Amino acid sequence: MDARMDGRNAIVTGGSLGLGRAIAMEFARSGANVAIVARGLEALEKARADIEAESDTKVIAISADVSEADGCVRAIKEAEAAFGSIDVLVNGAGSSNRQPFEEISDDVWQADLDLKLFAAIRLSRLVMPGMKERRWGRVINILNTGAKAPPGGGAPTAVSRAAGMALGKVLAGEGAAHNVLVNSLLVGKIESDQWERRHAASESGETLAEFYAKAGEVLPMGRLGKAEEFANIACFLASDAGSYINGTAINVDGGLSPVV
Repeated sequence: MDARMDGRNAIVTGGSLGLGRAIAMEFARSGANVAIVARGLEALEKARADIEAESDTKVIAISADVSEADGCVRAIKEAEAAFGSIDVLVNGAGSSNRQPFEEISDDVWQADLDLKLFAAIRLSRLVMPGMKERRWGRVINILNTGAKAPPGGGAPTAVSRAAGMALGKVLAGEGAAHNVLVNSLLVGKIESDQWERRHAASESGETLAEFYAKAGEVLPMGRLGKAEEFANIACFLASDAGSYINGTAINVDGGLSPVV
């Protein structure tokens, strides 16, 4: 099986940290030119330098807020100016925001939907016409397992993610005839910058490795997933190796989710 991406041009939102960074790294190692998009300049530049050092492809960093329409337009325009076209879009920008339902204000709901749903809508709308015209494209939406099994206390994130899964199915149906494939990857408990922030906030005195080990004890596989394991699935879907997978929502959770 060949999961190479030689000559492809990809854009990854949320690409400076965590899972987005791991996906961008794997894409570049597999031969793709990659644009990473995020808001924080320092993290962006570090990620760009690290990815560039691991590959022979072109890597660019784009500072943009994709929760805003103008940010989406700027991100796509800068990537197209650098690469000429976009073959792969990864909608990876997001955050984990969970609150008791009655405490969630309209502003919090709107901010969550803007970042996790409307960003994917706007970015997909910008790249899909070109993908259809060239008869090759991939869109991958990064969600979480709450999209299929929303828990109590899981709003607003679980609601935004469930809507993102529905969006992926709609786009998959419209892109299929043009060889534009759209899939979703659902995150379980995977080592990332979000877990690092939880570790820092815990003030437990444990090392990060100890914190990860303890968090993984209750999972079916007895450990948290690795960002690289998640990125491997994204690379497979973005390559020609995944050429007959469309409209799926794949759990990458080590068997954690009760819903397949």
